[in-house]
Amino acid sequence: MSKKILIVDDAAFMRMMIKDILSKNGYEIAGEAENGARAIEKYKELAPDLVIMDITMPEVDGIQAVKEIKKINTDSKIIMCSAMGQQAMVIESIQAGARDFIVKPFQAERVVEAVKKVLG
Repeated sequence: MSKKILIVDDAAFMRMMIKDILSKNGYEIAGEAENGARAIEKYKELAPDLVIMDITMPEVDGIQAVKEIKKINTDSKIIMCSAMGQQAMVIESIQAGARDFIVKPFQAERVVEAVKKVLG
């Protein structure tokens, strides 16, 4: 049974890149969202096994969305991604409940490695 993943990023081409990497590695894309507010809605609707979430997005940012998703399901698995490899944001994401962090531009191996690690 393939794991369902929700991809959240305000940039369509980034969602496409992640989708491509994951599909090629046998993962099912449950859905996509373009901001944190939609990510929370989609999470409730789809109950994915994993969320890959950008930090910097309009409306609701990734860190806020992680906190909201964690309220819905304390066991939710979330990997954060951002172009800004800023230490403070990584720490804030992990404190909010993210399990791992990947930096853009993505390296396919790193994305797959993070997903495998988080999904166990």
